[in-house]
Amino acid sequence: MVKARSGFTLIELMIVVAIIGILAAIAIPKFAELIRKSGEGASKGNLGAIRSALSIYYGDMEGQYPASVAGLTISGKYLASVPVAKAPNYHADSSAVDVLPGGCVIVNWDINEFVSGGWVYCDAPADPAYGGVIVNCSHTDTKGSVWSSY
Repeated sequence: MVKARSGFTLIELMIVVAIIGILAAIAIPKFAELIRKSGEGASKGNLGAIRSALSIYYGDMEGQYPASVAGLTISGKYLASVPVAKAPNYHADSSAVDVLPGGCVIVNWDINEFVSGGWVYCDAPADPAYGGVIVNCSHTDTKGSVWSSY
């Protein structure tokens, strides 16, 4: 009697490897995009946390914002620490806070002076943007919105 051999032929194995390669070529870019979107979501959430802490501070201090965002972390009442701003693919994660020189009109500020990531805070009481904080990035997110417009 002749025994039947079990196993895979070389052609079958090559087809399986080709299918796995095609699936990997599709999945890896999608995975990278998901990682970028999660970083963007974290930045937007952290921006909301800072703005909420600023609002609570403003209410507690009867109309005064802190001199710096770091003032929100004193004794941990408003923030335990300044959260990290993530601008995936553009800047390293940073919790640094820059202050705009000579006024804070955040809507039309020159982003080229500050492109290091982190946050920008307006500490000038006479400025209409007083107490405002934005993401320190002139690039766009996955939806095409400029980071500093949030």
